[in-house]
Amino acid sequence: MTIHSVQGGEIQVSPSKYSRLIHFLQEDLAISTASLALALRHREQDPGPLAMILWQYGLITLDQLEQIYDWLETA
Repeated sequence: MTIHSVQGGEIQVSPSKYSRLIHFLQEDLAISTASLALALRHREQDPGPLAMILWQYGLITLDQLEQIYDWLETA
């Protein structure tokens, strides 16, 4: 399954960085493709940072949320 989405939310992410973020979520944090797809569908209806949507829907832990924001700061 390929995941496509439009960037947006509080943190602006370039398309290249967005691809790396998706890779980080899947490979480093082991977020499933199904979880990402669910979050992206919700994001279309209620735009916001992908990390926050994942957390709000219980798809990641608070610790993982912090790891994502740390990654975004350094990537």
